[in-house]
Amino acid sequence: MPFSLDDLRRWPDLEGPDLVAVDAADRLILDESEAARAGFSDGGLVVIDDAYGALTLGAAAAGARGIRVYQDALTGERALEANAARSGLPDTFTHHPLDADLVRDARVVLLRLPRALRALDDIAGLIAAHAHPDVVVFAGGRLKYMTVAMNDVLGTRFDRVDVTHARQKSRVLVARGPHDGADPQPEAATVDGLEVRAFGGVFAGASIDIGTRLLLAHLPGPVDGAIDYACGTGVVAAAWATRHPSVRIIATDQSAVAVASARATALANGVADRVEVVRDDLLASRPDASASLIALNPPFHTGGAITEAVAPRMFADAARVLAPGGELWTVWNSALQYRGALERLVGPTRQVARDRKFTVTASTRR
Repeated sequence: MPFSLDDLRRWPDLEGPDLVAVDAADRLILDESEAARAGFSDGGLVVIDDAYGALTLGAAAAGARGIRVYQDALTGERALEANAARSGLPDTFTHHPLDADLVRDARVVLLRLPRALRALDDIAGLIAAHAHPDVVVFAGGRLKYMTVAMNDVLGTRFDRVDVTHARQKSRVLVARGPHDGADPQPEAATVDGLEVRAFGGVFAGASIDIGTRLLLAHLPGPVDGAIDYACGTGVVAAAWATRHPSVRIIATDQSAVAVASARATALANGVADRVEVVRDDLLASRPDASASLIALNPPFHTGGAITEAVAPRMFADAARVLAPGGELWTVWNSALQYRGALERLVGPTRQVARDRKFTVTASTRR
């Protein structure tokens, strides 16, 4: 069966009529890079932050092999694998972390532009440090998420940045002439006595967002194996472990940059031996009825799509992992009105704290 981008799916991520696996930016990146990719049928091509496999499999269908791929989201990795299997292209790529080996001697890089400028600088610096001197980077995105500052960031790492014509509200930046490369380093800050470490693109950066601050102010003391769910930079896990020196904490997130940040935060606070950081899709690796306490500040987006459907999936998996009588402590924007979903999916829910914007609740597993 001929390959078609239209056949790609988002699964295991959320799917729905308004949640697409391929967009106009993916198609434009593939079209703009077609000539550059033609000479590299085996190695030399790197794909960074391919949402669900469109860039990787589009290139593979055109003959590329040995494609090195980095995706921040674990659901993205699994969607790529599933789409590759359905398309008959399962052995055309390999997964890599965001490190030197990903881009070493790369000749062509296809990149979905991250929204955070620090994330873009981390990626651009890595490419400039380790890719081939003749590397060409095709960095594209939707116009509504692109800014002139992205050109400036690329301009600090490359001699030349060209801008393509827009098409279907998308555009591609083409960078050549790498220089002043550098491996990514976490931003560091001390906040309320806690050392926070953040690689580019992680939620809240090297700070503590106001929702998490409210949650931290009211969290009970954890028992061994309490979980910091969707941990971001790991500030909840690090704070818990610092306050309670005898306990071990589990921190989970599906984002590779969040996991790296959480590990750096735990190390900076001297609790790395008691904070286990796991990259996970929801809480898939945790056994049923295995936790007595879970803390959660749920995201309200999946990829670039804003949706209220993310949190209920997280609540349901927390309910699976909690033992009867265990508690899910959640902080949420009060306007989202999650209490009904928490009652339905987890169990009786009480309000612990509330300020002008956020609410903290504790839901007891039935």
